[in-house]
Amino acid sequence: MNELIKVNYDRPDCPTVSGRELHEALGITTRYNDWFSRMCEYGFTESKDFYSILSKSTGGRPAADHMITIPMAKELCMIQRTDIGRKFRQYFISIEEAWNSPEMVMQRALAIANERVKTLQLSVSQLTVDNQIMKPKAEYFDELVDRKLLTNFRDTAKELHIGQKEFIQFLIEHKYVYRDQRGKLKPYMPYVEDGLFELKEFTNTKTGFTDTQALITPKGKETFRLLGI
Repeated sequence: MNELIKVNYDRPDCPTVSGRELHEALGITTRYNDWFSRMCEYGFTESKDFYSILSKSTGGRPAADHMITIPMAKELCMIQRTDIGRKFRQYFISIEEAWNSPEMVMQRALAIANERVKTLQLSVSQLTVDNQIMKPKAEYFDELVDRKLLTNFRDTAKELHIGQKEFIQFLIEHKYVYRDQRGKLKPYMPYVEDGLFELKEFTNTKTGFTDTQALITPKGKETFRLLGI
């Protein structure tokens, strides 16, 4: 569907549109401030359904504007009871459906997780530099595990306050991990590349058998927490 009005995606929780731009697009003849005040009488509240801003000045005094959520915008369009209002309402429904698609939910969770663990990632990055220069890879991973920056599936489930079986079932059903022919859990490589998992090499000192163990990173834990695990 063609863009009918500019949608702002700066907020991580919900896209918004300008109240003034919607007012103009809907062809409302009532002065904006009067119209918006009357619309708020339908039960819309600031900080939940909209927040106030000042529009850019064109030389005079900046005018008050409001960034309104898509659910509020849909209701405002329905209230108008006009053909253009119905057209805009359908447009906002399509925006909302795209916003709530599994792909977009995952994308937002990854973005938020990146922000929330940024400080921790900086310390991990420094540890990576220090240890990869001075220590073998196995010792580097061991130190990360000792610092509880990387956790296995069982310990991650505990941190997320969920049963281990339930957690693993979620990961398998949503195709974050799979079981190999021996029944071991392996993450799909795109999620290793995205930084949700790390693969740790280990060797059985008695048999000499070498394998890898999947560990979950701070970014992975935060991502799964944001997804409602």
